[in-house]
Amino acid sequence: VGDSLALARKAIEVDADVIVLAGVHFMAETAKLLNPEKTVLIPDLSAGCSLADSITPEDIALLRQAHPGVPVITYVNTSAAVKAASDICCTSGNAKQVVESLGVPKVLMIPDEYLARNVARETDVEIIAWHGHCEVHELFTAEDVRQLRENHPGVTVLAHPECPPDVVAEADFAGSTAVMSNYVGKQKPARVVLLTECSMSDKCR
Repeated sequence: VGDSLALARKAIEVDADVIVLAGVHFMAETAKLLNPEKTVLIPDLSAGCSLADSITPEDIALLRQAHPGVPVITYVNTSAAVKAASDICCTSGNAKQVVESLGVPKVLMIPDEYLARNVARETDVEIIAWHGHCEVHELFTAEDVRQLRENHPGVTVLAHPECPPDVVAEADFAGSTAVMSNYVGKQKPARVVLLTECSMSDKCR
């Protein structure tokens, strides 16, 4: 059990000839890319991701035309075809490091607009964002966070960087699903709210 990056890493370690990945389509693609000699199965071929579905290789081609010479950084939550059309990939945990590693003044970061805007607040590199959003994380609002604090005094609020920037600003800590899980395990807050997919709370119990 894990997020997309954790499952991709785990897929490399398994000895079985057949891997069944209970996740969305891009996760199964990633597992196959890392294990080309193995059979990778996905229970539901139509299992998609609103973020991954928000961008195509054709969109990247148009972005390159509009911004010639600007490198394209692609979030791992994308299709294999989109990754192939990009210059480098990043995770939500290493996005800032990847942006700054290129040593350029400007980058394109796709497809998550909020991840790009949250990273832009932490770096001097100019980031041009795409308009993709996660249909789960975009639902959270800064008012939600303020209401949570009012209803549950002393609660610790953790937000995923796919949340809108004003939500991240209101949170006590922002990080990937794995980082949030580690935070809960190490800090052991008395009461905590995770602004991410609902199943994440099960892993932190």
